[in-house]
Amino acid sequence: MEILTIIVNFRTPDLAWRAAESADAELGDRDARIVIVDNDSGDGSEEKLRAALAESDSKRIEVVQSGHNGGFGAGNNVALRAALASDDPPELFYLLNSDAFPDPGSIDALVDALAAHPDVGIAGSYIHGPDGEPHRTAFRFPSILSELESTVRLGVLSRVLEDHLIAPPLPTETTEVDWLAGCSMLIRREVLEEVGLFDETFFLYFEETDLCLRAREAGWRTLYVRESEITHIGSVSTGMKETAQRVPRFWLDSRRYFFRKNHGRLYQLAADAVHVSGEVSWRLRAALQRKGRDGDRPRYLRDFVDHALGRSRS
Repeated sequence: MEILTIIVNFRTPDLAWRAAESADAELGDRDARIVIVDNDSGDGSEEKLRAALAESDSKRIEVVQSGHNGGFGAGNNVALRAALASDDPPELFYLLNSDAFPDPGSIDALVDALAAHPDVGIAGSYIHGPDGEPHRTAFRFPSILSELESTVRLGVLSRVLEDHLIAPPLPTETTEVDWLAGCSMLIRREVLEEVGLFDETFFLYFEETDLCLRAREAGWRTLYVRESEITHIGSVSTGMKETAQRVPRFWLDSRRYFFRKNHGRLYQLAADAVHVSGEVSWRLRAALQRKGRDGDRPRYLRDFVDHALGRSRS
């Protein structure tokens, strides 16, 4: 098999089915399969997906049940493990969000990019919303300096730390990046065989950051492919798009685990201290200058400190 497309569904069955049909059309005559993993939605999603499958003419879409909602990485791993253990493991794995829809030629562009660059192990797409607005999906690895820049929010400091911006300006052409959002990601089988699957300690967020970092350390490059375009609604399952909501605890868990796993406990504690100091600095400056803080999530600093100190959320 050439390509296995994996779509993880959690309570978005209509979108997930639409994503699968969109991928099916884009895969054309390729030797490919599509697996929708229902991540223990418990809301009738699996039944809706199986009903849609029964009415479909597609011969390569499959619906499976994970049996446990372990998050994005764990859901993908259900299909990845089964495929890697099969008699005909795919050469490429295409991960597609349940609310993402490949534009014409998008999958071909990713496949062509890997074919042209044997040292590239992971390739990802240019993502835009239904309104055409681009989404930030190409990033640098998090560091203490990126924590400082993102929390202090001071123009002169951001210019000094330009090379440490987590989300630099979106590339206008195909280029190598540190890591990509997992919304539309093509991965070589050899990468997964060498570095392993997603670390399921990450429930949501940072799991693709960690995978791209492990791939980089093993000698594989990650490529942002501008010619591959995806329409993405964004954060339908998680609610992270709504800044009026508090940051979920799983985001704080994943952030802390990423730093501790990849840099050690002392580095993680230093990153936490810098993060808190930067947030306090920003709040003091905003108060003195009477700046609005409309983009700040409610209770964020308190939630961050409580999490860092191991206190339960009030």
